[in-house]
Amino acid sequence: MFKKLKQFIASQATGKKVLLLFVITNCIYAYMLLVSIPKTMEFTPDFKLLDMMPFGYDLDGVNALFKALGTNGRAVYLYHQLPIDFIYPLSFGVGYCLVMAYFLNRINKYSSVFFILCLLPLLAGLADYCENINIIYMLNNYPSISQNSVSIGASFTLVKSMATSVYFISLIVVLAIFGFKKWRGTA
Repeated sequence: MFKKLKQFIASQATGKKVLLLFVITNCIYAYMLLVSIPKTMEFTPDFKLLDMMPFGYDLDGVNALFKALGTNGRAVYLYHQLPIDFIYPLSFGVGYCLVMAYFLNRINKYSSVFFILCLLPLLAGLADYCENINIIYMLNNYPSISQNSVSIGASFTLVKSMATSVYFISLIVVLAIFGFKKWRGTA
């Protein structure tokens, strides 16, 4: 199955698809950064949203955020921000998986162990979905939020953040290698 997945990703990592998914993903992200997150944050400018806390959060922090948001802010978070954040993880996961596959192929490293780097955005996307589902659960159950639900959500946030960070550091290295090879005329 792993071999088939690897072949499928390679077959999809064409220049046009990679560029299209990159543009779509970053348009969605820009909308979140410029519209949906600020719209939610209007209710509580002194806090960060849970999915914007890369090192996780605790029960007191979640309760303080949800209280500060108020009924209207929690509704905006639940019905405006989170629906957009259900499109983004798929777009990010697939788009950036193909970006890495494309450039690994260009430096002749796709067939190596480095292929695993292509899976990091998929892991981050999956963790983002789990995080979002948990946030929905907590918003719907506020003020009765358990320590367990907060711990689970914070764990998914941490996995998402770590996978994303490792991915982007790896992508920078791969792009530097690609640039160097292109400069030398070997890519």
